[in-house]
Amino acid sequence: MTISVRMRQDVVIVDPERFVASARRAYREASPEITEERATEDIRDVYDAVLALLDRFGRLTADTPASTGLPGQRILDRPDGLSPAGERKQIVLNDPQPLQDYGCSMPEEYDPFAIPPRV
Repeated sequence: MTISVRMRQDVVIVDPERFVASARRAYREASPEITEERATEDIRDVYDAVLALLDRFGRLTADTPASTGLPGQRILDRPDGLSPAGERKQIVLNDPQPLQDYGCSMPEEYDPFAIPPRV
């Protein structure tokens, strides 16, 4: 049996500086030997911050917000500079070809998030 979990987490960055700063803190929490200067060198932009947060928490926010508010309404006062914008998880059983079977390169037309037919 193959189990595939497809997950999506959307956020709106309302304050890029707070976002990057929170990622640097998370990076240092995960590796206390890292200095502030090294964290600044290693996490230079939003892309680096996303990777650091995913490494630390497995997600972009350390918490799971109880609510994302009304459609189009942003949360402006979070210390991480993010406004959570929704999450979705889907479990698919018996995907006929798990990601491992593709080896190092997936076909360009392959969508790893698509639900296979007849599953």
